[in-house]
Amino acid sequence: MKNLTLIIPAKNEAESLPNFLDELKPLNANITVVLQDNDLETLNSIKNTKNVNILFQKKNGYGSAIVEGLNSSNTEYSCIINADGSMDPKYLTTMLEKCIDKDLIFASRYEKKGGGSEDDNFITFVGNKMFTFLGNIIFNLNISDILYTFVLGKTKSFRQLNLNYHDFRLCVELPIKAKKKNLIYSTMPSFERSRIGGQKKVNWFLDGFIILFGMLSFIFKK
Repeated sequence: MKNLTLIIPAKNEAESLPNFLDELKPLNANITVVLQDNDLETLNSIKNTKNVNILFQKKNGYGSAIVEGLNSSNTEYSCIINADGSMDPKYLTTMLEKCIDKDLIFASRYEKKGGGSEDDNFITFVGNKMFTFLGNIIFNLNISDILYTFVLGKTKSFRQLNLNYHDFRLCVELPIKAKKKNLIYSTMPSFERSRIGGQKKVNWFLDGFIILFGMLSFIFKK
């Protein structure tokens, strides 16, 4: 997978990230870990890990980590994959194969055959279903998991999107812009594993409102 760069946004992931990087070693992919320069615990946990590019964010936020990571990629393909180990790298080979004639491949926990999650709860399940329904109705996205940022695509296609949200609004910005720019994309099933350690970084209610307003703002944008 030398033609693939894994973009790994990491914030306070000292417990999870070293184990996840060990799991990724056999893939022989390029790896870029994006973190804040004051996150010394996470940095120290991987400082002796070989063949990992560490990129310090210029701007804070989950979205900024992804955007800056994608902009630094110099391989044909790039993939967003979280540091907590919940996104299973066993799907990367299939995602790469499917992306040959596509711009983007969205992994989904809610596809009927092969999807699922050990990390979902009632609130996140209902919230995701609501946002996905709105995205499909308002923007005709035709996807099944709008908030899951396990996404692989051609690096040049990612850059066409001109992503700019610095927070979790990027989750919806990505598919909405892909649709608006007529990129070719598809969805494939993916089973979400339990986190290796720590807690989710999402504030379900606050971030939910932020994501909702971010989504609705695209109605008024060209």
